[in-house]
Amino acid sequence: VQLQASGGGLVQAGGSLRLSCAASGRTFSSYGMGWFRQAPEKEREFVAAINWGGGTTGYAESVKGRFTISRDNAKNTLYLQMNSLKPEDTAFYYCARRSTMYGGTSTSPLGYNYWGQGTQVTVSS
Repeated sequence: VQLQASGGGLVQAGGSLRLSCAASGRTFSSYGMGWFRQAPEKEREFVAAINWGGGTTGYAESVKGRFTISRDNAKNTLYLQMNSLKPEDTAFYYCARRSTMYGGTSTSPLGYNYWGQGTQVTVSS
């Protein structure tokens, strides 16, 4: 399984970005997915998660109401729409696949066993 994240960039505070995560293989639709982020000298933190069917989502409190996670199983692609971006959203963003088939969402990195390479998001003030 390979996960390829894209869509990061430099944006002013208040702006928007949409991240994408393209997955290889035929089993994308059977696994929950998540987005995490890591800023310099900080631990990786949970951002958002979605279950295998797309009907259940979860968000970190810091992004709730601003970010939206979604998936297109026909395209093997995960998305993260980020609106009203703040400087504190600056980080490398990683997509990840749950280790359990047909499992629910998870906020812990330990619940994921495949990770993309990350895409940088920089929000200027």
